[in-house]
Amino acid sequence: MSTATFVLAATSSGVLDVVAAFVGGLIIAGALVWAVQFGMRVRDRELPRPVPGDHPHLPATGPVREQSEIREPDEMPHGEGRERLMPYDLHHSGSRTGKDQRRRRWLPGSSGSFGGGGIGHV
Repeated sequence: MSTATFVLAATSSGVLDVVAAFVGGLIIAGALVWAVQFGMRVRDRELPRPVPGDHPHLPATGPVREQSEIREPDEMPHGEGRERLMPYDLHHSGSRTGKDQRRRRWLPGSSGSFGGGGIGHV
């Protein structure tokens, strides 16, 4: 083979590479355009976005504040002579508001936690 043949082969392969890259770029660009149009069609079929009037508002009394209370266990009621308890015999919650709402305070020299089992006052 002569050098002219190698030059022609190298030149034609370079042109084919450029043409292949250009065609590949057109395919990718077309796929991106199609994906954007498809997304726009899907978005047009969705429900409209809520307007500001659809959002919740603060109550007239202002924001709701956190409420803290001491709870105590609500004992299971007895069957009152029946064989078993029915669901309507039970209370709504497993605890109820405690009778004494004063918070227990930590005393210096006592155990680190309430009911923690420490040695207590030293």
